[in-house]
Amino acid sequence: MANYHGPVCRFCRREGAKLYLKGERCYTPKCAIERRAVPPGQHGQARRRKTSDYGLQLRAKQKARRTYGLLERQFHNYFQAAVREPGVTGINLLRHLELRLDNVIYRLGLAASRKQARQLVSHRHFSVNGRIVNIPSYQVRPGDEIKVRHPDSPVIAVALEAARVRTVPSWLGFNEEEKSAKVVALPERDEMETGVEEQLIVEFYSR
Repeated sequence: MANYHGPVCRFCRREGAKLYLKGERCYTPKCAIERRAVPPGQHGQARRRKTSDYGLQLRAKQKARRTYGLLERQFHNYFQAAVREPGVTGINLLRHLELRLDNVIYRLGLAASRKQARQLVSHRHFSVNGRIVNIPSYQVRPGDEIKVRHPDSPVIAVALEAARVRTVPSWLGFNEEEKSAKVVALPERDEMETGVEEQLIVEFYSR
C-alpha cells in the first residue's frame, strides 16, 4: 500500500496541534509547533476568515488521517466499514484505527512514532499469535498475543526508553521484560486518540 514519504512537521503546523509524527523530537524544543506555530506556506501568517462548517469537518478528517498516517482511500475504507457495523459510527471508526497493528506497536512504546512502527512491522519484527505479520494494517483482536521477534534489537530499546513519557492504555497488557503484549479488550473512547473529533468526521462523509 502506498504511503506518504514527504515532510511531516508541516502537518502539525497546518492542524495547529502536535500529531507526534516525529517521535522523540516532538517532545523537545525542536518541535515545529514550538518553533513556529503558524500554518505552512507564504500566507501562513495572514489573517484568516472564519472557518465554515465544511472547513471544520475537513480539518477534523485530515487531522485524524494524518495522525494515523493513512492515505485518503485507506481512511475512507475504514469509515465505510464503521458505517456497516452496529453501534456509534465514530467510535467504530476510531476502534478500527486503534486496532491496526502499527498503532498497537506505537501504543506499546515499541516504536517512537506510528511511521516507525509501520516500518518495523513491514520488516517482520513482530509476530501475532506465533505467526509473523508484516502488514501494518493488520487488525488485532482481544486475546491476540504480540511478540518482538528480536528482543535485543537496539531500535526497540531506544524506542522503549523514549516512550517513558507515554503510558500504555489499559486495553493492552505489556510485559517489558519478555517484550510481549496481549490485547486485553476493545479500546473505549477515553483510551483512544484524544485529539480526534470523530463526530465532525462522520458529518464530513455524510454530506
